[in-house]
Amino acid sequence: MAFNVIIQPSGHSFSMEADETILEAGLRHGFVLPYSCREGVCGTCKGRLLQGTVDYGKYDETYLTGAEKAEGLALFCTARPTSDLIIECREVSAVKDIPVRTMPCRVQKLERFDDVMVLYLKLPANERLMFLAGQYIDILIKGGKPRSFSLANAPHDDEFLQLHVRNIAGGEFTNLVFTKMKERDILRFKGPLGSFFLREDSTKPVVFVASGTGFAPIKSIIEHALHTGIQRPMHFYWGANTLSGLYMLEKARDWETHGIRFTPVLSEALATDEWQGRTGYVHEAVLADYPDLSGHQVYVCGAPVVVEAAHRDFTSLRGLPQEEFFSDAFTPASKT
Repeated sequence: MAFNVIIQPSGHSFSMEADETILEAGLRHGFVLPYSCREGVCGTCKGRLLQGTVDYGKYDETYLTGAEKAEGLALFCTARPTSDLIIECREVSAVKDIPVRTMPCRVQKLERFDDVMVLYLKLPANERLMFLAGQYIDILIKGGKPRSFSLANAPHDDEFLQLHVRNIAGGEFTNLVFTKMKERDILRFKGPLGSFFLREDSTKPVVFVASGTGFAPIKSIIEHALHTGIQRPMHFYWGANTLSGLYMLEKARDWETHGIRFTPVLSEALATDEWQGRTGYVHEAVLADYPDLSGHQVYVCGAPVVVEAAHRDFTSLRGLPQEEFFSDAFTPASKT
C-alpha cells in the first residue's frame, strides 16, 4: 500500500510504501531529512507528525520519550506510515544533488595512533567521491551489517579517503582492521551519507565538540573551512579519557595558528600524561566557557552519551536554539 507524505514548511511531497521508513522514502525521492545513525539511537532525525499515523518501529526510548510521542514527535529513521502524512522538519538541501554511490576502494596505507587506526583508501583510477565535509560512508561487509565511518579528509583533499577506526573490544570489523587488514586490500563502500556538515549560509560563531574519533568529521569540516576562507569564529573542544585519546593533538594545535580556538579536555588523565590542561567532561567545558549560546551554532560528534548531554544542556541551560544544534552520534555496530 502506498501513502503520500507532505513535508512542511517546504510543501514538498512524495509517495512511499508501507514497509519503508519516512527517512528511506524521503532519501529515495531526493529529499534529505536530517539523519545520522538510521537506527533510532541518536535522535538526529526527530520530527513532528502534523497529521496522520505511523508505526514508530524499534528505537531507543532515550531518544524518543513517551511524552515526546504524545506531543506528536517521531524518529523518521524508524517510523513507517499507516496513513497519509503531513510532517514537519527542516530539509537538508545542500546534499540533494550529491549522488550516493557504491564503489570499490583499495587500502593505500594504514597508520596507527595507539588504539586508533587511520585508513587511507584509494578509489579506482579517474574516480572521485563528491561529498560534503562531515559526511560519512558505510563500509560494506559481506554477510554482515555495514560499518559507518566519517570521512576525515576535506573534499578538496580527496586523493585518498581517510577513516579513523577505534579498536573496540569484541568489534568484528575493528579486529579485522587491527589484526588482518593490509595495504592493497580491497573494500566496498556506499556513500556519502549523513546530514552532519557546516551550514555555510549562516554567519553565526561555531562551537565544535568531539569525543574520541568524533574528531574525524570535525577535522574534515575545519580543514574545509580553512581551505575555503570561511571567516566565522570557530572554537573546537576535543575530549578524551587520556592523552593518547587525543591522537592527532598536534594537528589540532596547528589549527590555532590559523585562527581556530582549540580546547582539549581529558576526563581520566593518567599521572604519566603530565596533563596541565582542562579536565572533566568535554561538554561541561563548553558550559563553563559559554554562559549564552543563543547566538551560536553547535556541532557535536562522538559517543551518544556526549551528544545527548550536549544537546540537553546547551539547549536548556545555555539558550541554544534547537535548530542550531547539529550532531552525529557514533553508535557501535551489532556483531553481525
